[in-house]
Amino acid sequence: MTKKPNIIEKPWGHEEIWAQSEKYVAKILFIKAGNRLSLQYHEVKEETIRVLSGTLKLITKDKLGSPAKTSYLSVGEVFHITPGLIHRFCAAEHLGDVTLVEVSTTEIEDVVRLEDDYGR
Repeated sequence: MTKKPNIIEKPWGHEEIWAQSEKYVAKILFIKAGNRLSLQYHEVKEETIRVLSGTLKLITKDKLGSPAKTSYLSVGEVFHITPGLIHRFCAAEHLGDVTLVEVSTTEIEDVVRLEDDYGR
């Protein structure tokens, strides 16, 4: 069966949900240079990302109040996000746009935002 991806516009770019079942969700995130997603965590959702283009600036924290760790993921690199891990995806202005694939469990509404540049 052929199906077009569900494209969802976001203030930081957009995402395309290209596969969704009772067991998993797969999407591609397009993050515009100079933008970042919310500092967030998930209570149940578990996800794995892989950078398809650009360099992703990834900020993680084990818990509130703990020091942030900044990593840079290049094309082909993978990172696994477990429930409770505080994280933020960034496309730094000087590094350009970032495209990544995300495969996760089905709880796509499970987002606890701690900080958000867009007032969400």
